[in-house]
Amino acid sequence: MEAVEMNSVSLKRSRSEDDVANADEIKRQKILEKSQAGNDSGQSIETVTEQPEDTKNEIIPNEETEEQEEEELEDSDEDGDPESFADMMKHGLTESDVGITKFVSSHKGFSGILKERYSDFVVHEIGKDGRVSHLDDFSVPVDDEDPSEETFTVLSDEDKQRLEELQLFKNKETSVAIEVIEDTKEKRTVIHQAVKSLFPGLETKTEDRDGKKYIIAYHAAGKKALANPRKHSWPKSRGSYCHFVLYKENKDTMDAINVLSKFLRVKPNIFSYMGTKDKRAITVQEIAVLRITAQRLAHLNKCLMNFKLGNFSYKNHPLKLGELQGNHFTVVLRNITGTDDQIEQAMHSLREIGFINYYGMQRFGTTAVPTYQIGRAILQNNWNEVMDLILKPRPGAEKGYLVKCREEWAKTKDPAAALKKLPVKRCVEGQLLRGLLKFGMKNIISAFGIIPRNNRLMYIHSYQSYVWNNMVSKRIEEYGLRAVPGDLILKGATAVHIEEGDVDNYTIHDVVMPLPGFDVIYPKHKIGEAYKEMLVADNLDINNMRHKIRDYSLSGAYRKIIIRPQNVNWEVVAYDDPKIPLFTTDLDKLEGKPLPVLPTDGKFRALKMEFSLPPSTYATMAIREVLKMDTSIKNQTQLNTTWLR
Repeated sequence: MEAVEMNSVSLKRSRSEDDVANADEIKRQKILEKSQAGNDSGQSIETVTEQPEDTKNEIIPNEETEEQEEEELEDSDEDGDPESFADMMKHGLTESDVGITKFVSSHKGFSGILKERYSDFVVHEIGKDGRVSHLDDFSVPVDDEDPSEETFTVLSDEDKQRLEELQLFKNKETSVAIEVIEDTKEKRTVIHQAVKSLFPGLETKTEDRDGKKYIIAYHAAGKKALANPRKHSWPKSRGSYCHFVLYKENKDTMDAINVLSKFLRVKPNIFSYMGTKDKRAITVQEIAVLRITAQRLAHLNKCLMNFKLGNFSYKNHPLKLGELQGNHFTVVLRNITGTDDQIEQAMHSLREIGFINYYGMQRFGTTAVPTYQIGRAILQNNWNEVMDLILKPRPGAEKGYLVKCREEWAKTKDPAAALKKLPVKRCVEGQLLRGLLKFGMKNIISAFGIIPRNNRLMYIHSYQSYVWNNMVSKRIEEYGLRAVPGDLILKGATAVHIEEGDVDNYTIHDVVMPLPGFDVIYPKHKIGEAYKEMLVADNLDINNMRHKIRDYSLSGAYRKIIIRPQNVNWEVVAYDDPKIPLFTTDLDKLEGKPLPVLPTDGKFRALKMEFSLPPSTYATMAIREVLKMDTSIKNQTQLNTTWLR
């Protein structure tokens, strides 16, 4: 099997004239060329099943009103003019910028539009038991301990507003009094239940005032009560965690959990999940929440847009990041140009050979300053460069307030002045500016530390991924799709080199490559030297990947270079209306919606494909192998500037 150069296929793939190779690309090419010497044989368009490394559900607490204002600002900018978005992406990354240059199959590529509609991309989580998550049941487990339905209607909107302000410490009141209009013991019991179940952290008591009965709500245990749902109100016979299936459309997992927590009036950290899912898709995954009843969760189906909750059950354990087998994808590629033979060849190759397990474009950001450049500066301990890369003006259109913030920073280097231009404080730029304001310009390390840990580690993981992509492209270019002496394979969790006498016992599907770090070994052939040379060019020592700040020390890891998807199926369909859905979702089935009626000979053709991938693999890299085209937002935007809508 021969590896195929990406740029050997021309298919609406021509790069614009302003795509001049930057310094990083030139440097990378020099390294690769040097390592060849002497050998004549020689996305937020991405969906990832990857789990964050060593992560927690980390959220920066803010005032709720500030969050709402920021969300409105973000939403208002998000669905802008597609032409201006296309202009912005002229300065975005392409695949070759991050080392994605090779293919494994020999078929001729063809054009298709990825995610023309977010509903063309559906992700179903596969649990650790191999079960695929589906939303197919809205029923609530019967439980005598659950409050009555009246609990959800007994409080007026005004009462709820006052109780919420009390719960969130938004006023100076220490209690809220609710008059019992129809005074019966049953009515008082319902009000007590409503306050305690809908506003965790509040306690209630009954008082007589001027001959009238009042339910008095007050804080049970100060501000800590909000974070920890009341233990004594939960039946001992019931599992502490309510597990449910979350079906969401066009929202990422953390956004969804923030919305759920606001409606439930709880902190987001009582939710747990096995993996984060993409925004621009329909996704189905399991979520667990501590001591919130299925009844309360089910009521959210009446008031939430783009979410549905179902398949409720009570269990004694939360969910843990990474505890999944992977994800099952259903993808529609619209307006395809390939012949039936081309498509058959492409899909058979995907099923039999697989695809190169590149880190996808989402790993590297979408702006003119890739995340790996910031990661490299962190590893170099060059904190002025880190600050500059995050805050400096950059080419390409950005949200207006970010442009103004960057301009102010370039002009004044005053964090307070730049922060005033930034209404959305939760973004990385806002967090860093707040840190600089707090710790001063001479303590950038502490200022950078204000950014949530997951986000900080994202930068150095991006650099690791950048190196890995480049080295894998070099490995396939040098040795093709066969195992060779000096390659690495895993025996259990331990990496060992393939010896000359054992090479026939292994295939390319066994070979792994290291992400650079202090606890990995490297191939014993030219690629081992290429790793070293690439890091030397970046002023890094491959033999010393420990950082003086422990968080930024890289231990490294191993990753298979070829992935063969499971459960691969496909179908070519014709259609006339680009807005018509081409398959039914879980929600469609629950609501009894019929399959769309498609013409036998429509104006357009679409490829419907299904496949399952393990964790830490990017679905768009599988799609890239089928189409033989660049999956970057930059290229997809050039194909179809209306995709964002």
